[in-house]
Amino acid sequence: MSRFSAYKDAFPNAQLTRSDSGVLEVRFHTDGGKLVFNGHTHEQFVELFHQIGADPDNRVVILTGSGDAFMGAISPEGFDFFSPRGYDKIYREGKKVLMNILDIEVPMITALNGPVLLHSEYALLTDIILATPETVFQDKPHFDFGIVPGDGVNLLWPEVIGSVRGRYFILTRQVLDAAMAKDWGVVNEIVPADRLLARAHEIAEGIAALPPLTSSYTRIALTQKLRRIIDEGAGYGLALEGISAAEVARSMAAG
Repeated sequence: MSRFSAYKDAFPNAQLTRSDSGVLEVRFHTDGGKLVFNGHTHEQFVELFHQIGADPDNRVVILTGSGDAFMGAISPEGFDFFSPRGYDKIYREGKKVLMNILDIEVPMITALNGPVLLHSEYALLTDIILATPETVFQDKPHFDFGIVPGDGVNLLWPEVIGSVRGRYFILTRQVLDAAMAKDWGVVNEIVPADRLLARAHEIAEGIAALPPLTSSYTRIALTQKLRRIIDEGAGYGLALEGISAAEVARSMAAG
């Protein structure tokens, strides 16, 4: 069991605030600005979501970003894709972070304050997704690095938008704007940027007013299929990603 006071300031890339009603806002950032995702945040977010899920006083969780992007930048710092031990760490963290999000057994809202170019699977594991007109989706870094998109986007995008659309989205690095994302069922509402968090909290407070067991068990009931999908496929997808990373390493060494 976790207590908010013990973990609220423990994560350098997540600012946590909680209302008296138990609505927890998690704002991703790097030094107060737009998040730059790297190997350190990859490790950090495993424990972040674990602590959130272990705190019985959280009633609703809102995920959002900082600056002009939700997740739009990545750095190779802290990642070791190219050795067995290094990739084993990525593999273990990649599996665990997804299950830790699903183990947050209270309703979750994502407020997308801008582009989502990596780790869109975090948002797709939440229950309600709000976006701004500036929000776009793309799976960019995997093919930029020359590796398989096996970290969960391969499982969740075909599930959310359909098999054919999902495979096209991944393989072509399609840029999906907010309007099309809403038409395809990825986004529930498009909200002006200056109203985004207010709308997220409005929805969250309505959910927090439900009896605690009702809201919690509803999240559990709604995510059973996602649990099966992640449990069955995440490890395999990440293993394929690791094999492709080994091939990239070999090519780099040969060059």
